[in-house]
Amino acid sequence: METWGLLGIEREESRIKNLKDEMNKPGFWDNRERAVEISREAENLESEVNKWKELKKEIRYLEELVAVGQKEKDDSIDEEAREKYEELKKKYEELEFLVLFSGKYDKNNAIISIHSGTGGVEAQDWAEMLERMFLRFAEKKGWKATLVDRNAGSEAGIKSASYKIEGRWAYGYLKSESGVHRLVRISPFDAEQMRHTSFALVEVIPELPEAEEIEIKDEDLRIDVFRASGPGGQGVNTTDSAVRIVHIPTKITVSCQTERSQHQNKETALKILKSKLFKLREEEKAKEELKMRGEAQKAEWGKQIRSYVMQPYKMVKDHRTNYETQDVEKVLDGGLDEFMEAYLRLSRSK
Repeated sequence: METWGLLGIEREESRIKNLKDEMNKPGFWDNRERAVEISREAENLESEVNKWKELKKEIRYLEELVAVGQKEKDDSIDEEAREKYEELKKKYEELEFLVLFSGKYDKNNAIISIHSGTGGVEAQDWAEMLERMFLRFAEKKGWKATLVDRNAGSEAGIKSASYKIEGRWAYGYLKSESGVHRLVRISPFDAEQMRHTSFALVEVIPELPEAEEIEIKDEDLRIDVFRASGPGGQGVNTTDSAVRIVHIPTKITVSCQTERSQHQNKETALKILKSKLFKLREEEKAKEELKMRGEAQKAEWGKQIRSYVMQPYKMVKDHRTNYETQDVEKVLDGGLDEFMEAYLRLSRSK
């Protein structure tokens, strides 16, 4: 199989061995957070490799079955081979999706942030709908979603929310969602039942491994503490445990208020800030390379990537790939795989 070579199964098996060797070292659980991360990576990687190895065995069995059917001219064997082929084709197509991930950080966890656009309560309600959509998607993938920061709207919805999504290929999947999402519907907040257009911005960045060093000078930071307003118990809501960090040179702002201590919130916010600065550096590098090659640059940031129309007709359309569906409810319930696959195939073909 050509795909087998692209997957680098032998390399992944070597990685599993290294992880297991590390897990067997004395004191492995002294750093519980890192130990859980390594254990989860080993488990996910082994599960993925085993699926491919099992599929390879089944393909060999199918080849032998076809050879026997041709030799004995037995129609019952041919029928079994056809059924087996359809079964394996479906399994292969599901697993082949993984070949589309080619980015350096596609396997990493992701930080996803949703920001409501202009439009008051209608836009804030749309931002909350997107928040639910991504949380449902993560739930279906079996990923862990941890709230980092959330600002509720004055009447309904949210002004903004950020989550850490932990799972293998989380960033590879979710990176397709970065950009402006547009909603067209009859607003439930409008007594005159007029059609409204709302916008929300989604940012997705990879969580960087500890090895990736992004230097941040203390004098470039402004750190504010304030009283947390979200869930978390009495201790969270009655102390100045929430932290807001502003990176003065870039004006990037990160807030965290879900941990119980100010120190933990500061540590989480700094990790996210480093990831944002890394992404900014990579974007600037890509722009410079385009300029050197004399290629036209596209204004990707803030560009509308997808429209969700609920009235007067139903349709969700991605403006980058032209993939569309009329099943709006399925998409808003986390059914994003087809949109993500279309985006990854387009990216790979460039």
